[in-house]
Amino acid sequence: MAYLDDTPLLDVRNLSVGFENGGRLLRAVDDVSFTVPRGQCVGIVGESGCGKSVTAMSIVRLLPQPAGRILGGQVLFNGKDVLQMPPKKLRELRGGRVGVIFQEPMNALNPVHTIGEQIAETLMLHRNLSAEQAWPEAVELLERVRIPAAAERADDFPSALSGGMRQRVVIAMALACRPRLIIADEPTTALDVTVQLQILSLLREMRKDLNAGTLLITHDLGIIAQHCDRVVVMYAGRMVESAPVEELFAHPVHAYTRALLAAMPRRDYPHKSYLPTIPGQVGAIRDYADGCRFCQRMGVPKEQLTERPPVLEIAPGHLVEACPRCMEGG
Repeated sequence: MAYLDDTPLLDVRNLSVGFENGGRLLRAVDDVSFTVPRGQCVGIVGESGCGKSVTAMSIVRLLPQPAGRILGGQVLFNGKDVLQMPPKKLRELRGGRVGVIFQEPMNALNPVHTIGEQIAETLMLHRNLSAEQAWPEAVELLERVRIPAAAERADDFPSALSGGMRQRVVIAMALACRPRLIIADEPTTALDVTVQLQILSLLREMRKDLNAGTLLITHDLGIIAQHCDRVVVMYAGRMVESAPVEELFAHPVHAYTRALLAAMPRRDYPHKSYLPTIPGQVGAIRDYADGCRFCQRMGVPKEQLTERPPVLEIAPGHLVEACPRCMEGG
């Protein structure tokens, strides 16, 4: 089946995700929509607990079981709904056409198998290579992600590698089958800034080589500014603003987006000055208001927040959850 150039590689429509907890179904992702075009990088940003990783893992149906449940919506990959795929098709998708780079590389790698064996297994499962064929390809993948002495390193166990090297191995596994979509969930967590830059530059190069779409999950707006084409700002399970990166940084509208940007370190801040902070914290899922959840954080009583603000397009490609309080001065 042929697709027009302007057809998104990934089209997430009205996705809602919940978790069973103490007999209650708590909605962690609430009616989220966005697209990832071919060859572009879309970032999802927000504080911890905003639903970024849950959204990403829902796309490939890797929610914790049995608690996690997709409540509604569509996830269209190349026009086919991932949420309706049978198990066999879903296994072919994961690691094949969609590569996932997990947040914590030590948890993503099996500690009792060498890194070469783990990459080779991916090649054998998804590309039907023999063990003899898969091993040299695994070494070549390690070389592509710039692991020195790759042929010798392939026999190492994950515990013998640094955090940055382990993350490179996870990237090699994700890219082994030349995926069309790369989902990178906080790929630079706990890495120093030098290694962080190397990992992000590597991801950008791989995206260009494969003409793949990338969904980058992060809490760092600096990473978004440097590496993404479009950004989705999430708060308390909802998308509050979405726009091309240049538009969002030049004209942030929602109060939460403006607060995140204000909290970024800047060179023009006075020496030893305090960074602005956002009062309070992301609320517990069980306490979410039906209306604007950032207003709830700012002290508006939950009883007054009964209607969810509509999502409006205020400029071409610039969407915002149009809460009157949060848009004042935007």
